[in-house]
Amino acid sequence: MPYALREALAAFRRAPMLTGLSVAMIALSLLVVGLFGLAAFNIRAVIARLEARVEVIAFLRDNANFAEVTRAKIELEKLPVVRSVTYISREQALEIARRELGELREVFGTLEGNPLPASLEITLEPNQSGPEVATSVAQHAGRFDFVEEVQYGREWLEKIYLLRRVAGAATLILGAAFALVAALIIGAAVRIAIFARRDEISIMRLVGATDGFIRRPFLIEGLFSGLLGAALALLLTWTAYRLLSDSLFQLEWVPDLWAVALFALGGVLGSLASVAAVRRHLREIS
Repeated sequence: MPYALREALAAFRRAPMLTGLSVAMIALSLLVVGLFGLAAFNIRAVIARLEARVEVIAFLRDNANFAEVTRAKIELEKLPVVRSVTYISREQALEIARRELGELREVFGTLEGNPLPASLEITLEPNQSGPEVATSVAQHAGRFDFVEEVQYGREWLEKIYLLRRVAGAATLILGAAFALVAALIIGAAVRIAIFARRDEISIMRLVGATDGFIRRPFLIEGLFSGLLGAALALLLTWTAYRLLSDSLFQLEWVPDLWAVALFALGGVLGSLASVAAVRRHLREIS
C-alpha cells in the first residue's frame, strides 16, 4: 500500500472522533444541497407536466369561414413549437361544457341557443423556454380576421416560470453557501491534524522529505472525508425522499447524474479544502 494512502487511513484510526465529526458536518452541509436539489428537480418535473397541458385557445367569430379556419389550422400546425391544433365546433364546445361542468348542466339545459363559440385549441410542445413561446403563438393566432379572442393564461404561466427561476436560484445560492461551510469544516479538520503532527512533519523535513510528499496523506484524508460525507448525505437525502413519498406526496428521485455530481462535489470540496489548509499551515510551521 502506498505511503500516502497508508498514512491517511492511519489518521482516521488515530482520531476517529475528529474524523467522524468532520464527516458528519460535511454530510449535513451537503444534505441541504441534496434536499434543495430534490425539491428543484420535482418542481421542474411538475412544471414540465403543466407545460404539456398548456393550450392556446383561439375563439372564432360566428361568421368564420370553415375553409379559412382549415387553412389557419394547417398554418399553425407548421409552427415548430406547436404539437397539434384541434378545431372545436360550437356543438362540441357545448357538449364538453355539459360534461365537464356538471354543476351548470341545468343552466345549459334551459338555454334556447348555444352561447359558446367555436375555437381552435392549440397544444404546444413540452419543455418550452418560457411563457414567451405561448405569447408568440397567441399573437400569431390573433392575426386571423375570424379570431375574436385568444386565451392562454399568461399570468398563470409567468408565475409558474417565476417559481422555477426562484427555486433554481435558491438551490445555487444555498448550495454554494453550504458547500463553502463544508469546505471550511474539512479545512479545519486538516489543520488540526497538521498541528497534532508538527513534530513528525518537522522530522520528515529534516531527513529531506519534500512538501509534496508531506502533503499527499492530508490531501487523501480530505478527499476521503469529503466522499464519506457525500455518501452519507446521499443516503439521508434518499431516506427523506422515501419518507415524503410514502407519507405525504409522491416525489421523483433525482437523475443519477445529479447524485453522482453530489458525490463528486464532496470529494472535490475535501481535496480543495485540504490543499488550502496544508499549503497555509506548512508555511506557518516551516
